Amino acid sequence: MTNSRRDFIKKTALASTVLSVPSYGFTILKKPELSNQIIGHGNFKYRVHKSWGNLDPNTTPIKNCHEMVLDSKGRLIMVTDETKNNIIIYDKSGKLIKTWGHEYKSGHGLTLFNEGEEDVLFICDPNGGKVIKTTVDGKVLTELPNPKKIGVYTEKMRYKPTETAIAPNGDIYVSDGYGSDWILQFNKNGEFIRKFGGKGHKDEQLNNAHGVAIDDRDPNNITLLCTSRVHNSFKRFTLDGKYISTIYLPGAYVCRPVVDGENIYSGVCWSRMKYLERVPDSGFVTILDRNDKVVSNPGGEKPKYKGGELQLMLQNTPLFNHCHDVCVDEDKNLYVCQWNANKSYPIKLERI
Repeated sequence: MTNSRRDFIKKTALASTVLSVPSYGFTILKKPELSNQIIGHGNFKYRVHKSWGNLDPNTTPIKNCHEMVLDSKGRLIMVTDETKNNIIIYDKSGKLIKTWGHEYKSGHGLTLFNEGEEDVLFICDPNGGKVIKTTVDGKVLTELPNPKKIGVYTEKMRYKPTETAIAPNGDIYVSDGYGSDWILQFNKNGEFIRKFGGKGHKDEQLNNAHGVAIDDRDPNNITLLCTSRVHNSFKRFTLDGKYISTIYLPGAYVCRPVVDGENIYSGVCWSRMKYLERVPDSGFVTILDRNDKVVSNPGGEKPKYKGGELQLMLQNTPLFNHCHDVCVDEDKNLYVCQWNANKSYPIKLERI
């Protein structure tokens, strides 16, 4: 057999093999963890790395990836409600560094605060009615008092804290998002100061106060952003609890606001679809500019304004199930944590 004949047979066999392999929407030469898919709008577009945070579920299982923060060492710290490893710490390549925590059965909220020269964490365990302050390595430093035990709540009131925010002076704001929808303010020593909000439909009230964040984009006018998820809104308060304004995000059941640079980021757990009801597996990410205007919806429809009013926002790309949190790194890449997403690990969105 001639060399040219052998080459022809080899090339024909290779071509047959390639054609017999299903592509599933990507070429066989593509790295499986990197997608060609680009999502987002305007200056906020992202390449999807769907498998970035995948770990071995036999050794590092998760149920729900609730929230993630970036510490001063550049590590990505995530809280889950899996007691085999409540806290999972990644490096930015998605490699596992370490895990800890076995006691937070409903681990939900995770806030990082730099106290002096040390990072500390505030963990919310809603079903346990607890807010715990720890080191980044898991040493418990203190626990905030339960409002029922200090006369702030009656015994019949529910207390299921979902999130915290820490003011520059160390004051701690706790959102009782699965309980009675109050924002509870404590000083840095854990002494109760006041509560505000509460469940209702008035401007100064909240409905599913799922998240809370310090908005320090204007250092001369630091305020508090509180999620009112059923209202599809963030509500702005002064640091002493006086209502200022509402950022209405029609169609978006937003989780906590994440303030980074000039922008606010948030996971959208559900969006309103047919008949204006929230539907499962309809999440996306929403991004607001310094003027609180939505500029991009990765995984959602392009934001539209008519007469200055934001129009209904819906999922556009069926990439996400229920986006629960967004973490932003120094390069403005996003890491998306999801609830009720078939035990999926975080997805990285690489800024392009």
